[in-house]
Amino acid sequence: MTPARYRVMDRFAETADTVTLALEPVDRPLPVFRPGQFAMLYAFGVGEVPISVSGRYGPAGLLHTVRAVGATSAALHTLQPGRMLGVRGPYGQGWPLPARVGADLVVVAGGLGLAPLRPLIRHAAADRARYRRVAVLIGARTPDGLLYPDEYDTWRAADIDVLTTVDRAAADWTGRVGVVTALYDGLRTDPARTAGYLCGPEVMMRFAARDLLRRGVAPDRVWLSLERNMHCGTGHCGHCQLGPLLLCRDGPVARCDRALPLLAIREL
Repeated sequence: MTPARYRVMDRFAETADTVTLALEPVDRPLPVFRPGQFAMLYAFGVGEVPISVSGRYGPAGLLHTVRAVGATSAALHTLQPGRMLGVRGPYGQGWPLPARVGADLVVVAGGLGLAPLRPLIRHAAADRARYRRVAVLIGARTPDGLLYPDEYDTWRAADIDVLTTVDRAAADWTGRVGVVTALYDGLRTDPARTAGYLCGPEVMMRFAARDLLRRGVAPDRVWLSLERNMHCGTGHCGHCQLGPLLLCRDGPVARCDRALPLLAIREL
């Protein structure tokens, strides 16, 4: 429960309200985070928020992509290189990796949901020979809202299909316009061997998961990253309860056949 001190080593502007902070430990590194797990980031004197790890930075550092949406995330968003913050973790259940040899991977991201999926994509690129086909489907509200666009060509160079779409196109946008599930039509994967990994707004994940199931993907091979108001990170305060799940402990990654029935209950 005691935060470890980490120093901001670099700061990368992603969108108008989103940055990625590169952190290194000041005293002791925390245990290794698995893809999909999260940390509690503490802005000194302001507060603490749960933020997924979006990558590794050097041998012991972390990457966290932060959107300014409240007082604490806004304080983290403004941190410059040299400033310090508190980090505790790792917390929660990560993505079930590695997937079985020869599997097809379908990664579906909406908006900021690409951040916790990026370590999974980097895993697939680093161990590309293990998998048959890998597809990454990315949706955003506008072209300016697409995260990590400079990495897409690197992923494509690793034989990963990267497809993008936006809700509202800009004048110079030549790509797809529409919901991210419309990108399923471009999939070359085999449903019988597909594993799906989804993160984004709940409504997007509901439709994206149901469409994968309709295409024949088994419900026990589709995973969603869920979000609720996490305060303690250890399953004690109960703020992150979703039905029988405490998401800081039993999530944020949950299997589709467990998550979808809960997401279907209004205001749960």
